Order: sequence, then C-alpha cells, then structure tokens
Amino acid sequence: MHRHRLRLAATLILSASTLAACGRREVGASAPPPEVAVAAAELVTVTPVDDLPARVVAFRTAEIRPQVSGVVRRRLFTQGGEVRAGQPLFQIDPAPYQAEAAGAQAALSRAIAVADRAKAQVSRLGPLVEADAISRQSYDDAVSAKIQAEADLDAARATLRRRGVELSFATVTAPISGRIGEAQVTEGALVAAGGGGPMATVQQIDQVYIDVRQPSARLEALRAMTGGGAGREVEILTPSGAPYPRKGRILFSGVTVDPATGDAVARVQIDNPDRALLPGMFVRARLPRAPIQNAVLTPQQAVLRDSGGKPIVSLVNAKGRVETRAVEVGDVVGGRYVVTRGLKAGDRVIVEGQDRVSAGVLVKAVPFQMAGR
Repeated sequence: MHRHRLRLAATLILSASTLAACGRREVGASAPPPEVAVAAAELVTVTPVDDLPARVVAFRTAEIRPQVSGVVRRRLFTQGGEVRAGQPLFQIDPAPYQAEAAGAQAALSRAIAVADRAKAQVSRLGPLVEADAISRQSYDDAVSAKIQAEADLDAARATLRRRGVELSFATVTAPISGRIGEAQVTEGALVAAGGGGPMATVQQIDQVYIDVRQPSARLEALRAMTGGGAGREVEILTPSGAPYPRKGRILFSGVTVDPATGDAVARVQIDNPDRALLPGMFVRARLPRAPIQNAVLTPQQAVLRDSGGKPIVSLVNAKGRVETRAVEVGDVVGGRYVVTRGLKAGDRVIVEGQDRVSAGVLVKAVPFQMAGR
C-alpha cells in the first residue's frame, strides 16, 4: 500500500512538471517580436560644410593720435560709445597755436602792404623809364622788388594756412565712424605729435570680417565651385553655438596662407548692425563644399562601430529579420551620414533598438522620427 502511494505521488509530480514545461513553451511561442525603429536610406544631393573655428576682426580700425603737441584739456566723448566721422574727441590746449596763427596773420598783412607798394612803384616808374627820365637799372630794381614782394606774400599766405591747420589739429577728431574704446590719456596729460601710443581707438563694427582658417586645398575647391568669384554665403555660429541671423560672404581677395602650417585664412564679410559680433571674439564658420550628387544618407545614430572600429549598420531585410552589414561613411550633413559604400536607397536601417536584437532575429519595424523633420 505504501509503495502504491509513492508511485502515485511520483506520477503526479512528473505530470505537473510536464504541464509547466508545456506552459512555458506556449508562453515563449506567443511572445511578440522586439520592436525597432527604422529609417529608409535616402538618395539625395547634398552640400557638405566644413565647421571651422574663426575670429572676428573689425571692418576698419583707426588709432587716434595727436598731430600737434600740447596738454590735453578735455575729453569730448563717452568711452565705449558710438562716434561719427569728424566728431571732436579731445581738445588740446589751443592757446600756443592761436598765438602763432595771429602772428602769421600779421605777417600776411605786412606782406600784402609791401607787395602793393612794390606794384605801385613799378607802375610809376614805367612811363619814366620810357622817357629816359630814370635809368633802366632803377626800373629793373623796382620790378625785382615787386617780384620778391609777391613771393613773400605767397609765403606768408602759406604760413597762415599751416598755422590754421595746426590750430585745427588742437581739436582731435574721429577719422571714421564706429565704437570708441577706453581713453588712453586723461585731462592734463602732455601729448606729442609722432610719439607715444594712441589716445584712443575707434573700430567700425557695423560690418565685420570673420577670418577662417582651413586647409588651402579645400579653399581652392571652394574657389573653383564659385568660379573664382566672391559672394558665396557662409553661416556663422555664435560662441553659444546658435546660428547668427545673418550670413556672410567670402572675400577671396582676402585670402592669405600661413607659411608655418600651410593653412589658408579666408576672410568673410558680414553685416553686424546689432553689434553682436565684437572684434577678437571666437566663432565658428560653416564653409560650403562642392555638392555631392546621388548621396546615400542614413541617420548618424544608425551607424555603430565593431570591435575593430569599423562602421557597421543593422538592417531589417525583406523577411523582417535583422541583418548586419559593414559600410563606409563620409561627411555628416544635417545629422546624417553620407554612406559611400554598403547601402543603397530604400534599405531599412535600424536607428533605435540595435542593442536589443542580433543578426537573424525576427523584429517588428516601426518608422523612425528624426528630430526637426
């Protein structure tokens, strides 16, 4: 009796294990295939860009230097403000130059009187020499004195003009319009013409230059693409990475080559009415390159690397199963790789979910939504 009970218990345990195993197989068979996001490889024409470091340079820069010597009496501008061409900036003590101008005016008046007298003398002696009332020598001396007096008059006028110019230089004006920096001299400072540093600096920044460094070979390709002319538009990124609202244009006339590195420095001109781009600021410039015809594109995140560092992608084939394929990639355009080998237009590339599947696994493909598209 006891043996019969043991046999019955063993039978029940075996039956329960068999039923549990069958249940597990049924559950596994009914599990849905994993879901992956796919994007079809596209065949389009794209224009790659080079994202390069650049530096802002003022459109024009003028150092304010004195043209006469003297003591600075007044500063006539607000530091860091905007000034216009011809606006007074500093007043140098004009008293010495006013005195010299007054002396030059007196000398001119004297020269005029002497010249008038010499001219009248020649007029009086002319009839007398014709009548042999005076010697020819006396008349010739009078003519010579008249010529000399006229020359002295011209010299006196030139001296007065020079003294007037020196007096005008006592008021130091802005040669260009722009933003003026900090004053380098204060009231009471003695300045000298042709010596020392600038009194201030004015920079025109309503337009600025962007100096971009890049390999000279790429610059030659860009020149060939535009037919050697300027005007190719360039996007500028601010230090925060945001695109500047205006685009610049390349000035091929401003290209220089660094002899140490062989890199070309291209100059881009851009309007800057809001003064957001300041001289010396580091920005980035996106220089376009030659368009690529019939380029195969796939999202960046679809491209992984194998253990050897080579790029690979996972595809969903016509049977709905995963397939791994080696590819070659080139430029990145708009968040997508240009695939130069290994893909064709229409291939369904797994963009999200590659880490959850392996080659040969049956998957459920759903469309991938790329940000910003």
